[in-house]
Amino acid sequence: MMQMNTVSGGLPHIGLLRLAGADTASYLQGQLTNDTRRLGTGRAMLGALCSPQGRVAAMLHLLPHSSGVVALAPHDVLASTAERLRKFVLRAKVSIEVLGGDHAVAGVHGLAALHAAGLAAPEHVHGYLECDGVGVAGADRSGQRWWVIGPAALLAERGLAGDADAAPRIERDWRLADIRAGMPQVYAATREAFVPQMLNLDLIDGISFSKGCYTGQEIVARTQHLGRIKRRMFHLRLPPGGWTIGQPLRLADGRSGRLTELAAEGGAFEALAVLNLDAAAPEAESVPPLPESAGSAPVAAVAAVAAVELSLPYPFGASAGVPA
Repeated sequence: MMQMNTVSGGLPHIGLLRLAGADTASYLQGQLTNDTRRLGTGRAMLGALCSPQGRVAAMLHLLPHSSGVVALAPHDVLASTAERLRKFVLRAKVSIEVLGGDHAVAGVHGLAALHAAGLAAPEHVHGYLECDGVGVAGADRSGQRWWVIGPAALLAERGLAGDADAAPRIERDWRLADIRAGMPQVYAATREAFVPQMLNLDLIDGISFSKGCYTGQEIVARTQHLGRIKRRMFHLRLPPGGWTIGQPLRLADGRSGRLTELAAEGGAFEALAVLNLDAAAPEAESVPPLPESAGSAPVAAVAAVAAVELSLPYPFGASAGVPA
């Protein structure tokens, strides 16, 4: 189902944080949902930064860069993520900085495009490889997409900068590939709206339930072990319309929720949306609240949409709180 003829190049909507210092590993272990002790040489990982209430404030792709741990996240949550992380540093020997415009992120689809840029793929689908100042990390479990990070000038030399005309297509292709991979993202419009399991993080190795305490851990663990998971992230095809991330929607079958990712495709849209599993669930349960700064219409005022549910590359399964 991977989009054909995808365009590789710069992803200016994604930014970079760098954490460095002697206590970086132990510090991250107490902040993120995943077990960052596994973040070693050649191993990248996905993790969520949660509020004390267990709501996801940022999705972070973590890379074990030679200068420290580098985290990828959308630009519109980058500053708030850095600010939140700094609050918990206390006496730990950790520095946290937003990397500026002299650093860049690119997305590459397919081995041919990666080799054309003079780069090699890591051995593992979740691996990380660094050479000549440029880092390459697997973007999902397909083994066919990679994040590439490094100085903007070096990416440009490898043909991965992209020009202004190509930028919208490059971003669209990357977001569409994320949607089809079932890879969640959190933007400013959905910040602190979902617990990690609503974004299927427990199904894509984004949560460790054995690592010990981290901010929001009690809520995340309780959701997993003491109660049935009531909402999940689904892959949808939506008809043409003025769709926006964070927008509430109601399906014809009665399920309701919020959009988390969008990409135009063939005159319509493909999307990821967190939906309640029970079509009869009360509105307060079916549509998680958005941050106070992001207003939207209540779901009761939204007309039912003729969405088509598409497949995800991983099953929910009975153990994930969804009937098998």
